[in-house]
Amino acid sequence: MDRLLHLDRTLDELDPPRWPDADEHATRLVRTVHGLRRVPLGRLGPADLRVLVTQAVALPHVLPHAVRLLAEEPLLDACFHAGDLLLAAVDAPAAVWELLPDVEARLREVVRALTPEEVAELPRGAAEQLARFTARP
Repeated sequence: MDRLLHLDRTLDELDPPRWPDADEHATRLVRTVHGLRRVPLGRLGPADLRVLVTQAVALPHVLPHAVRLLAEEPLLDACFHAGDLLLAAVDAPAAVWELLPDVEARLREVVRALTPEEVAELPRGAAEQLARFTARP
Protein backbone atom coordinates (compact mmCIF):
# COMPACT_ATOMS: atom_id res chain seq x y z
CA MET A 1 0.00 0.00 0.00
CA ASP A 2 2.89 2.34 -0.71
CA ARG A 3 0.56 4.30 -2.99
CA LEU A 4 -0.06 6.56 0.00
CA LEU A 5 3.16 8.48 -0.42
CA HIS A 6 1.44 11.70 -1.40
CA LEU A 7 -1.00 12.26 1.44
CA ASP A 8 0.10 15.90 1.60
CA ARG A 9 -1.01 16.58 -1.98
CA THR A 10 -4.49 17.30 -3.32
CA LEU A 11 -6.37 15.34 -5.95
CA ASP A 12 -6.10 18.35 -8.24
CA GLU A 13 -2.31 17.90 -7.99
CA LEU A 14 -2.31 14.11 -8.22
CA ASP A 15 -5.03 13.73 -10.84
CA PRO A 16 -4.60 16.53 -13.38
CA PRO A 17 -5.96 18.58 -14.88
CA ARG A 18 -7.11 20.77 -12.01
CA TRP A 19 -10.85 21.17 -11.94
CA PRO A 20 -12.32 24.66 -12.23
CA ASP A 21 -14.52 26.03 -9.48
CA ALA A 22 -17.99 24.56 -9.53
CA ASP A 23 -20.55 26.65 -11.37
CA GLU A 24 -22.73 28.84 -9.16
CA HIS A 25 -25.75 26.76 -10.20
CA ALA A 26 -24.07 23.43 -9.49
CA THR A 27 -25.67 20.97 -7.10
CA ARG A 28 -24.40 20.60 -3.56
CA LEU A 29 -22.82 17.28 -4.53
CA VAL A 30 -20.91 18.83 -7.42
CA ARG A 31 -19.69 21.68 -5.22
CA THR A 32 -18.63 19.17 -2.56
CA VAL A 33 -16.66 17.03 -5.00
CA HIS A 34 -14.93 20.04 -6.52
CA GLY A 35 -14.02 21.22 -3.04
CA LEU A 36 -12.72 17.82 -1.95
CA ARG A 37 -10.28 17.81 -4.86
CA ARG A 38 -8.55 20.75 -3.19
CA VAL A 39 -8.08 19.05 0.19
CA PRO A 40 -4.81 17.16 0.85
CA LEU A 41 -5.49 13.45 0.47
CA GLY A 42 -4.39 12.71 4.04
CA ARG A 43 -6.97 15.16 5.41
CA LEU A 44 -9.92 13.52 3.68
CA GLY A 45 -12.16 11.81 6.20
CA PRO A 46 -14.26 8.68 5.74
CA ALA A 47 -17.32 10.63 4.58
CA ASP A 48 -15.20 12.53 2.05
CA LEU A 49 -13.72 9.31 0.74
CA ARG A 50 -17.17 7.73 0.43
CA VAL A 51 -18.36 10.66 -1.68
CA LEU A 52 -15.30 10.49 -3.93
CA VAL A 53 -15.54 6.71 -4.33
CA THR A 54 -19.25 6.74 -5.12
CA GLN A 55 -18.67 9.51 -7.65
CA ALA A 56 -15.65 7.62 -9.11
CA VAL A 57 -13.32 10.60 -8.68
CA ALA A 58 -9.56 9.95 -8.82
CA LEU A 59 -10.06 6.35 -7.68
CA PRO A 60 -6.41 5.28 -8.11
CA HIS A 61 -5.55 7.85 -5.44
CA VAL A 62 -8.65 7.64 -3.26
CA LEU A 63 -9.12 3.86 -2.96
CA PRO A 64 -5.74 3.11 -1.35
CA HIS A 65 -6.52 5.62 1.39
CA ALA A 66 -10.05 4.24 1.84
CA VAL A 67 -8.81 0.65 2.02
CA ARG A 68 -6.21 1.64 4.61
CA LEU A 69 -9.03 2.94 6.82
CA LEU A 70 -11.17 -0.12 6.12
CA ALA A 71 -8.33 -2.45 7.11
CA GLU A 72 -8.43 -0.81 10.54
CA GLU A 73 -12.22 -0.60 10.81
CA PRO A 74 -14.11 -2.55 8.11
CA LEU A 75 -17.58 -1.47 9.17
CA LEU A 76 -16.67 2.18 9.50
CA ASP A 77 -19.75 4.40 9.40
CA ALA A 78 -18.68 7.12 6.97
CA CYS A 79 -21.99 8.91 6.77
CA PHE A 80 -25.14 6.84 6.38
CA HIS A 81 -24.65 3.46 8.09
CA ALA A 82 -22.04 1.02 9.31
CA GLY A 83 -20.13 -0.35 6.34
CA ASP A 84 -21.09 2.39 3.87
CA LEU A 85 -17.48 3.13 2.90
CA LEU A 86 -16.81 -0.60 2.50
CA LEU A 87 -19.83 -1.06 0.24
CA ALA A 88 -18.83 1.96 -1.83
CA ALA A 89 -15.31 0.56 -2.24
CA VAL A 90 -16.39 -2.92 -3.33
CA ASP A 91 -18.68 -1.28 -5.89
CA ALA A 92 -15.79 0.58 -7.54
CA PRO A 93 -15.44 -0.27 -11.24
CA ALA A 94 -13.50 -3.45 -11.99
CA ALA A 95 -11.20 -1.50 -14.32
CA VAL A 96 -9.80 0.54 -11.45
CA TRP A 97 -8.97 -2.58 -9.46
CA GLU A 98 -6.85 -3.76 -12.39
CA LEU A 99 -4.66 -0.73 -11.70
CA LEU A 100 -4.55 -1.49 -7.97
CA PRO A 101 -4.10 -5.26 -7.54
CA ASP A 102 -2.37 -4.93 -4.16
CA VAL A 103 -5.12 -2.67 -2.83
CA GLU A 104 -7.79 -4.99 -4.20
CA ALA A 105 -6.11 -7.97 -2.53
CA ARG A 106 -6.04 -6.12 0.79
CA LEU A 107 -9.73 -5.23 0.49
CA ARG A 108 -10.58 -8.85 -0.32
CA GLU A 109 -8.81 -9.86 2.92
CA VAL A 110 -10.86 -7.31 4.83
CA VAL A 111 -14.11 -8.58 3.33
CA ARG A 112 -13.25 -12.24 3.92
CA ALA A 113 -12.43 -11.51 7.58
CA LEU A 114 -15.95 -10.23 8.27
CA THR A 115 -17.99 -12.52 10.45
CA PRO A 116 -21.45 -13.66 9.31
CA GLU A 117 -22.90 -11.58 12.15
CA GLU A 118 -21.15 -8.44 10.88
CA VAL A 119 -22.37 -9.04 7.34
CA ALA A 120 -25.91 -9.63 8.61
CA GLU A 121 -25.90 -6.15 10.20
CA LEU A 122 -25.25 -4.48 6.84
CA PRO A 123 -28.09 -3.24 4.63
CA ARG A 124 -30.13 -5.61 2.49
CA GLY A 125 -28.14 -6.83 -0.51
CA ALA A 126 -24.75 -6.15 1.06
CA ALA A 127 -23.88 -9.84 1.44
CA GLU A 128 -24.40 -10.36 -2.28
CA GLN A 129 -22.42 -7.22 -3.07
CA LEU A 130 -19.48 -8.43 -0.95
CA ALA A 131 -19.69 -11.91 -2.46
CA ARG A 132 -19.56 -10.48 -6.00
CA PHE A 133 -16.46 -8.49 -5.10
CA THR A 134 -14.60 -11.45 -3.62
CA ALA A 135 -15.69 -13.78 -6.45
CA ARG A 136 -14.37 -11.55 -9.24
CA PRO A 137 -11.31 -13.01 -10.94
